[in-house]
Amino acid sequence: MIEVLVADDQAAVRAGLVLILGAAPGVRVAGEAADGAEAVAMARELRPDVVLMDVRMPRLDGIAATREIAGFTDVLVLTTFDMDEYVFGALRAGAAGFLLKDVDADHLVEAVRTVAAGEGIIAPRVTRRLIGAFAARPASPAEPPGLADLTPREREVFACLGEGLSNGQIADRLNMAETTTKTHVSRILGKLGLTSRVQAAILAQETAQTGVTGAGSPREDP
Repeated sequence: MIEVLVADDQAAVRAGLVLILGAAPGVRVAGEAADGAEAVAMARELRPDVVLMDVRMPRLDGIAATREIAGFTDVLVLTTFDMDEYVFGALRAGAAGFLLKDVDADHLVEAVRTVAAGEGIIAPRVTRRLIGAFAARPASPAEPPGLADLTPREREVFACLGEGLSNGQIADRLNMAETTTKTHVSRILGKLGLTSRVQAAILAQETAQTGVTGAGSPREDP
């Protein structure tokens, strides 16, 4: 059963989201929060699998709340606004996904399942803009902290994350079990000081662009 906390300051919107999620097999709404501060407190108490987070809320906005929560619970940001400051802010804060509120019910439920499974998801039109912004950024020659600590296998998984592959696709490409892939992803995030695979994917793309491979004296897999 996937436990979801719904955070939105508009009662009508929150009720609609609860109705959609509550009707989905294998999904249970663990709680509702009317602002970011309440979302953080409830996430710490309930430890849901996914927090469905609005961006513009009183007391504490969704991005700040995501920053507090992302270290221990996956956050799926759902907002009416697709402005760059919200998109990039949410991803930098560690959100595992970013969707717009015009998403239909089936896709919303599927997104919650995807995030709960440890994958990342971003609205298609947001993805296109994210890629454009990434392409326009100047390359940095500096090696990201922790990259040299990745084992050879972890670097292979890291490169696959940069291609946007799911855990299942990575497992197929590298000929290993999906559970092993999940373990590698978790270790990669820990070593690189990241909170979501979306952050890892962006960093992997930057690494590929600059030609930094984490070479040096990497540890071998046990």
